[in-house]
Amino acid sequence: MALTDEAIAKIRQMIQSGELPPGARLPPEPQLAVQIGLSRSGVREAVKALESARVLDVRRGDGTYVTSLAPRLLLEGVGLAVELLRDDTLLEVMEVRRLLEPAATGLAAARLTDAHLDELAQLLEDMRTAAEDAEKLIRYDTAFHRTVIAATGNETLTSLLDGLSGRTVRARVWRGLIEGNAAHVTLGEHQAIYRALRARDQTLAQATALLHVNTSESWLRTILAATDGDGRSD
Repeated sequence: MALTDEAIAKIRQMIQSGELPPGARLPPEPQLAVQIGLSRSGVREAVKALESARVLDVRRGDGTYVTSLAPRLLLEGVGLAVELLRDDTLLEVMEVRRLLEPAATGLAAARLTDAHLDELAQLLEDMRTAAEDAEKLIRYDTAFHRTVIAATGNETLTSLLDGLSGRTVRARVWRGLIEGNAAHVTLGEHQAIYRALRARDQTLAQATALLHVNTSESWLRTILAATDGDGRSD
């Protein structure tokens, strides 16, 4: 593992220095091993690890290339990790969302287009139509927030929040809201976010988004507390 870690560090340094820019092809394995002064097996394992991290793209029969290094690729693992988090850590994820999502929504208010607003209006109507269907609500809710954050034009922020707002968290909140006959509350919060965005009021957009995240966090706490009280855990 020490040799693999060293190989990873050296390949990363080559990428960070610009010696291997995005899209560049790595030297063949024997040549790369000599170049960085490590064994071929260490290089091979390092390439596998960096491929898993979406830093490298191994094309069978062609070679190994540096990916675009776009945020959507490099931050993809955030979402996969969030899906595996245990109950107590999910609340930490909600705290991070509370810090980032309202600010991002405020930023979106200054940058969104009429096309974004039209899309959000349709998603709101879809959510109202599916008020009793948890699966559809999760899908439309995810699309609504993804559209808002994407309107910032900040791919790093979009990728990070997309990962933090995983299906597992949304599913638990929405099912709790429906079972508690409170889905109409958060539907109204989505409407408030939309109105603030339509007015392009950054302060109001940030405030309405904060209220919405607080509602989601509160319901998640309630759901987790009930689960703990029953002696069960997901």
